[in-house]
Amino acid sequence: MRDQELNFEGIERLPLGVFTEKAYLDYSMYVILDRALPHIGDGLKPVQRRIVYAMSDLGLSATSKPKKAARTVGDVIGKFHPHGDAACYEAMVHMAQPFSFRYPIVDGHGNWGSQDDPKSFAAMRYTEAKMTRYAQVLLAELDQGTVDWQPNFDGTLREPTLLPAQLPNLLLNGASGIAVGMSTDIPPHNLNEVCAALIRLLDQPKTTLSQLTKHIKGPDFPTGGELTSPRADLLAIYKTGGGTLRLRARYYEQDGEVVVTELPYQASGAKVLEQIAAQMRAKKLPLLEDLRDESDHENPTRLVLLPRSGRVDLDALMNHLFATTDLERTVRVNMNVIGLDGRPAVFGLKALLEQWLIFRMETTKRRLSHRLERVTTRLHVLDGLLVAYLNIDAVIKIIRNEDEPKPVLMKRFKLSDEQAEAILELKLRHLARLEEMKIRGEQEALADEQADIKRTLGSKKKLTDLLKAELLELADKHGDERRTAIVERGPAQAIDEADLIASDPVTVVLSARGWARAAKGHDVDSEALSYRSGDEFLAAARGRSNQLAVFVDSTGRAYSLAAHTLPSARGQGEPLSGRLKPPDGATFGAVLIGAPEDRWVLASSAGYGFVVTLEQMYSRNKAGKVVLTVPKGARVVPAAPAGESGTRVAAVSGDGRLLIFPLGELPALARGKGNKIQGLPAKSDIAMIGIAVLAADDALQVFSGQRQMTIKPKDLDHYAAARGRRGSALPRGWRKVDRIAVA
Repeated sequence: MRDQELNFEGIERLPLGVFTEKAYLDYSMYVILDRALPHIGDGLKPVQRRIVYAMSDLGLSATSKPKKAARTVGDVIGKFHPHGDAACYEAMVHMAQPFSFRYPIVDGHGNWGSQDDPKSFAAMRYTEAKMTRYAQVLLAELDQGTVDWQPNFDGTLREPTLLPAQLPNLLLNGASGIAVGMSTDIPPHNLNEVCAALIRLLDQPKTTLSQLTKHIKGPDFPTGGELTSPRADLLAIYKTGGGTLRLRARYYEQDGEVVVTELPYQASGAKVLEQIAAQMRAKKLPLLEDLRDESDHENPTRLVLLPRSGRVDLDALMNHLFATTDLERTVRVNMNVIGLDGRPAVFGLKALLEQWLIFRMETTKRRLSHRLERVTTRLHVLDGLLVAYLNIDAVIKIIRNEDEPKPVLMKRFKLSDEQAEAILELKLRHLARLEEMKIRGEQEALADEQADIKRTLGSKKKLTDLLKAELLELADKHGDERRTAIVERGPAQAIDEADLIASDPVTVVLSARGWARAAKGHDVDSEALSYRSGDEFLAAARGRSNQLAVFVDSTGRAYSLAAHTLPSARGQGEPLSGRLKPPDGATFGAVLIGAPEDRWVLASSAGYGFVVTLEQMYSRNKAGKVVLTVPKGARVVPAAPAGESGTRVAAVSGDGRLLIFPLGELPALARGKGNKIQGLPAKSDIAMIGIAVLAADDALQVFSGQRQMTIKPKDLDHYAAARGRRGSALPRGWRKVDRIAVA
């Protein structure tokens, strides 16, 4: 058979680029309008609105018994919201969590998550739910002609396009969502404050933003805490509809301990404790001894911090923790919502309140008009019933004798279709003489109500007064005290790491193979420590645990490491090459530690050196910085601290010649080769092997193998000479020297 030719007649053809652009725009608008952004009227996203309506449809009011959450979720996704059950249930959980919603809409029974882990809720087959009393704010006027209705996704049911919210739920509970190309983050507010601002706007429509903020002082988060942003920042946020808020935990002191009772919005107590514990493990928080989590059902947040001693400044400690943990965090504000015109826009506070009042005014008018229509219809029916009671015998005769009594009644008594139908539906029990009195009483009451509604609809002032009265009633019923205190504070500052570290005496020990460690105290016999096989003591320096230790390698590069991070001297240390990046083949030859302004003498075995301050040798780079120029074939000799009282330099060569000269003859440099310290024979392998800086009354120790000799201060004058000289020979038997040190 011949293949049939494809026929594209009647099929629309579009370039791929045009089609994909249109498809993506359609999807974007769907996400923006029907998924991610709340409406200014009821403050709900579509899924939230459908959950509330479905629960209302199931009769899950605040006074009813709760039903399984799976029942509600099933109704929502089966009737109104054809999406995943997990996403729908999570939206329902969010509305039930008292730490997520300022005024929860769903009353959950069972495990609905915790502040530490909001997503730790149980599966919907285990939990039960009904609505809270506050939910009636959204639903109370639903059946009073206040909103438009639309078909559900399959056209078999109808659902409200909006809920007739009696309060601006958008501001009260806030909202967050991510759409396509835009997002929303609206913080929650206090109901009493918002109602006061609305009443102020109703009374004085020209109220300024600054005047409104006297009522709405700032957001009010369900977890309390402190709002520390300056007032100027709050005004800017409320003016533009966007910005950043700074929140802080609240704490008090009890028996020398710090007790944290309230956390910033969406902060986790478990995460805060983990952040603090990480600092303690890294030895970056010596001010704390211990921490405990004493949170329970009665105290949802109770974190206890135990300072190391009573001398710890608790305010400084907490200021540091605010800066380094989630005890202080920022919250983004972006009041992007769908307005009354159906378009997304970013609203300032005043514009948002004004738009909601327009929505509320229109809703109230529709409610009153609907009631007026019902009252008018009922009065019309009552007029017909009264005619029937006044002519009861004739009415009964017509009904008994006529095959089609309805048109006869309508013609005989000049009744409308509705009146005749109401007469025909009367029950025999209602034919009593007393019913006439009831009808006249109902007529009178309904006539008064009809007149009152007409007067209200015809007067802007009466409408405004009605809105104000309803707002005051709702505030009295659902309002509560502010939870988030507004305390203007500056940003928290972390304590400098050096200030956090305990200042204990330490001796930093460097081995010949470049292994380093820190021993507690200054009375440490560095040579007696245990060394790895084939390794031995090379140099040691005394300082404090909160100071930087500087290591100099054979190429003259200097490297810095915090002393408290070095391994304990109980072990054999660790190789510096594991933490630093010296050049290939370089070995470490000197260690220095002390205050940044301390002076040291740095020298090479070629007999050259200079005076340098310790801070000039600091380097944040793992590759270090070049400080000492080392001549070819020479090496770095262990550096010597000059101290405050150092006046003379002692230099010794490997063949036992000692030279003493004034310290002032050496230049102070930041880097370089330096000046000649000791003259050495040309073309020989004799090198300068050690230096020391002596005070006027210091003695000098000379080490040769296992032997050591002390030269008293008065005997040192024998070795004094000008800088750069060869020096005098030590006594016979001391012509081979390993090192020298201050006694």
